[in-house]
Amino acid sequence: MTKGLISTLSFGLLLFLSQLSLAQVDQNPVFLEKTGILDSLYSEILNESRKVYIQLPSGFDPSKNQKYPVAYILDGEVFLPTVNEIQNYYSGGFTPEMVLVGIVSGSNRVRDLTPSKISSKYGMPFNQENGEADTFRRFLQKELIPFIESKYPVTNYRTLIGHSYGGLFTIATLIEQPDLFANYLAIDPSLDWDNQKLLKSAKEQLGYHKYKNKALFLSLSGQLHMQNSQITINNVMQDSSDFTLFARSNISFRNLLQDNAAAGLAFDWKFYPNDIHGTVPLPSIMDGMISIFKWYQMENTDRINSFDTPKEELFSIIKYREKKLQEHFGYAMPPYPEELLNMSGYMNMDMQALEKAKMFFELAMEYYPQSANAYDSMADYYEASGDFAQALEYVQKAAELSDDQYYKDRIQELQAK
Repeated sequence: MTKGLISTLSFGLLLFLSQLSLAQVDQNPVFLEKTGILDSLYSEILNESRKVYIQLPSGFDPSKNQKYPVAYILDGEVFLPTVNEIQNYYSGGFTPEMVLVGIVSGSNRVRDLTPSKISSKYGMPFNQENGEADTFRRFLQKELIPFIESKYPVTNYRTLIGHSYGGLFTIATLIEQPDLFANYLAIDPSLDWDNQKLLKSAKEQLGYHKYKNKALFLSLSGQLHMQNSQITINNVMQDSSDFTLFARSNISFRNLLQDNAAAGLAFDWKFYPNDIHGTVPLPSIMDGMISIFKWYQMENTDRINSFDTPKEELFSIIKYREKKLQEHFGYAMPPYPEELLNMSGYMNMDMQALEKAKMFFELAMEYYPQSANAYDSMADYYEASGDFAQALEYVQKAAELSDDQYYKDRIQELQAK
C-alpha cells in the first residue's frame, strides 16, 4: 500500500469517526416534522389503558378559544400522519380545519374492529380474539369521545376513518349507530368477514335509519383476485370463488346503498385499479376527505374575487355560506377565516371601494368578536376615511382584547391627531 493511499485512507477514517462522534454527541436532533401528541386514558369498558395521538390544526391559537370538528382515525399510529398531510394541503378551502385523533390499535386490532365472532376463515382455523366491535364502540361513545371533548378544542361534529378491518368497523358503526359520527370513510373494508354477515344485516337495517347530512366514502382496491389477472371490475361479480369474495362484498354493499338512496346518505364510491390493499389508503383518504366535505367547499369564488361584484351580492354570498355551514355542522361557525375577510377588506381599501372594505371589516368583527386584529382593521378603515375619533374608538376596543404594546402606541398616535 502506498504512502499516499495510506494518508488518504487515514484522512477518510478520521472524517468518518468525527462525523460519527458528532452524531453521537447530538442528543437533541431537529426533525423536519413530527405528527401527533401522545395521550392515553384508562378504559373501564375495555379494562385496559388505551393510547391516542392528537394533532391540532396548524393554525390553532389557544388565545382564540376556537373549537374544531374532529376526525377519529382507526389504526391511528399508521394513518394519522397521512390524514394530517392531506389536511395540510386541503383544509380551509376543501375541508374544514380539524382536530385529528389517531386511535392506536396495537395487538387488539382484530378483537376491537370485527363485529362478530368467528373460529374459522376461508376453511382455516382462526384463533385470534375477535368479534368485540360493539364493546369497542361503547368505549368510543362512553369514554374516548367524552375524554377528547373535555380536554381538547373540539365540537361534536365527528368523522370516522378506517381501513380494512377498520373500514369494516366504520361500516358497522354506520349501520348500527349512525348518529355517533357525521361522516364515515371506509377504505377497502373487509366486508367479507364472517361470510358477509354485516352485509346481510345491512340489507335489513338500512331502511330503518335516516341519514340526512351524513356522508360515506367507500373505496375498493384493484386487488380483485390474487391468482387470476383476467378478473376485472367488469366481470368480478360473475366469479363465485373465495378469492373474489372481498371485492364482491364491497361492490354488493355499494349496490345496496344505491338501491337505498332514499335514506338520504351522501354516498360516494371509488375503485382504484392501480392500487393494492396496502397502498389504497393514501388516495382514498385524499379523495374521501374531499368527497365527504364537498358541501364545505367555497362557492362563487369568481364573484368574491371580482372587484366589480356589488357589495349587496357579496353580502348575500357570505350569508348564504354562513347558513349552509350551520345546517351541516349543526352549530354556528364563521363562513370564512378571519384572515380572508381581513385581506378582502384591505384589498377593497386599496381599490378605493371603501364601503365594501367596511362591510368585510364589520363581518370580521361579527364572526370574530374576540379578535383585537378585527377591531384594529376597522380602525384602519376609519383612519383612511379621515374619521380619527371612530378610529380611536376601535383601537381602544382592540387594546381591551389584547395587551399588545402596538395598540397602546397606536392609541397615543390617534389621540395626537
